[in-house]
Amino acid sequence: PSAAPTHLRDSYIPEFSSREKGYSEQSQFQDCLALFFNGTKNMTFSHPRFAALALAAFLAASSPSATVAFAPRSASFVGPASTAPMATSSTSLGAIGVLARKAKEAEVRKYCENGPEESTLEQVQAMKSALEAGVPPPSGPGLLQRALTKRKGTISIVAEYKRKLDNKGFVDEIFSPEIMSPAFREFFSSAVAVMADERTGGCTYDDVRSIADEQESARGDMPGPCPVICSDLIVDEVQIARSKAFGADAVAIDVGVAGADRFGTFVDAARALGLEVVAEVNSADEAQAAVDGGATVLSVLGGGNPAEKYECVSSLAVPEGAEVCAINKILAKDNKALEEVEEAWVSRDLGFNAVWVSDALYKNAAEPTESPGAVIAAMRAKSSVKWASPKAQSGRGEGAREYLGDIMM
Repeated sequence: PSAAPTHLRDSYIPEFSSREKGYSEQSQFQDCLALFFNGTKNMTFSHPRFAALALAAFLAASSPSATVAFAPRSASFVGPASTAPMATSSTSLGAIGVLARKAKEAEVRKYCENGPEESTLEQVQAMKSALEAGVPPPSGPGLLQRALTKRKGTISIVAEYKRKLDNKGFVDEIFSPEIMSPAFREFFSSAVAVMADERTGGCTYDDVRSIADEQESARGDMPGPCPVICSDLIVDEVQIARSKAFGADAVAIDVGVAGADRFGTFVDAARALGLEVVAEVNSADEAQAAVDGGATVLSVLGGGNPAEKYECVSSLAVPEGAEVCAINKILAKDNKALEEVEEAWVSRDLGFNAVWVSDALYKNAAEPTESPGAVIAAMRAKSSVKWASPKAQSGRGEGAREYLGDIMM
């Protein structure tokens, strides 16, 4: 493998050869699989043994039984070829979740070794001081929760900014935060999220800062600034401190990745810095664990239908006096239709307070600044799948005089 041509060397991994003796083959295998999961296509190694482990990882990526055999805490993982039901434990991650967390932990470790920004270190110290003094419980809904919780019969929109889409075929390039941020606000998004995990969203914390600064520039205007959510795979408190340092108003934390016990610690750390928390959940168990950990804004992940997802948050045991804001995170469909708009309407009618929209904002038009606003306006429209369908209006069609969202009835 080390003799491979230079153009094939996407990732060279010398650190495998210098691991301490206690570094098991299982851990080496998981690191290889994590690299494949994060998009690495070609690797070179300092020893054939590590290349063999990488080959095993590649084969395991398409073999559920092999993945379960190697990955710890993965009994709930079921590959796409299996028809077995998926477990819904709030404390057990699937193999992919374990590997995603492992890769992020390595990234954060490297970030800390290289030296965090001075502003982040200041927030870390502020967090420690606040936690030592004791963080008082919130007196009521925060800025983000109030922005997302409107009167019954309406739906709020969380517009997510990304530089890289899950499906690369729709949009070749997305405009800069300075262009997209005001577009989100002017079409009345209630909040703006930034996918700060560079592997999955192509953004960095600098994009969080850019959008936070642009939103702040609208203070005193109508519409005013939107709350900004930093959406990263949170595995350490330093990421929360960094989110605050770069201007975020809230952080998104995956309950399944954090684990129920650590999730509560992350909530306390966020509150110590005045940040709200959006708890990302995949099941009713995780949703209840999030509420027990102090979260009041819950985003339901997954690709199930809205009714199934609403069941995760419809029967929660909530502390007296507390209110929960429920968000449906809508996944983009792999087509040019407008099913995501219908899902937003259905989510509203079920009782969701908001929808979180990402790739679907960018898929319908060649002009990136046009499509997001049109989709946001359509989702906010007071229409219903009972009386109308957005599929009949997919932008400027033949004979159409309006853009999607201008007229829905």
